[in-house]
Amino acid sequence: MQADQTDRTDPTHRTPRECVLELEAHPYRIQQIRRIVAAQLRYWRLDPLVQPAASATSELLANVHRHARPDKKCGVRLTLADDRLTVAVTDSDPRLPQLRPVEPMATTGRGLTMVEALSDTWGTDLLPEDAGKVVWFVLRTPVAVPTMLPGRNTVPFERAMAEPLPEPALEPVTAPVTGTVPEPAAVAAAA
Repeated sequence: MQADQTDRTDPTHRTPRECVLELEAHPYRIQQIRRIVAAQLRYWRLDPLVQPAASATSELLANVHRHARPDKKCGVRLTLADDRLTVAVTDSDPRLPQLRPVEPMATTGRGLTMVEALSDTWGTDLLPEDAGKVVWFVLRTPVAVPTMLPGRNTVPFERAMAEPLPEPALEPVTAPVTGTVPEPAAVAAAA
């Protein structure tokens, strides 16, 4: 399994980012890729997309494992640009997958239906010269949280560490009077 990652930290998602994985689609690899996709999306601060992206990617890889010929070699490409995450799975089989009606009692055959349900859009494309196909899906990214800017009275960390903190001014503390307090003479007479 090979991984190639181009990442430029940009929480606004204006700079395109990409992660590319190459693998053979075997069941144990599918779980590894699921974990890698989840970790990559957390790194990109896309936690709300972890579950749908990892699940849909697993379904596409399971389809490669079950149906792709002549081999199970495939690639997974995550691309984050603007307001969308695109996940594309390529393999060398030029036969396009078909979305079929789901049988209520069937234990298989739900992969593309799940991809359709989890994503905002999905599709397939043939690669040039019968080199295979790409099955992809898109998820809209959550709205970026505004970055907190430093206040006017802040100083750089290095300067703050170099300068001693000012001594706090000690002022007398007066507590508010609640209820009645007996006079000292009345307390002494009662004793």
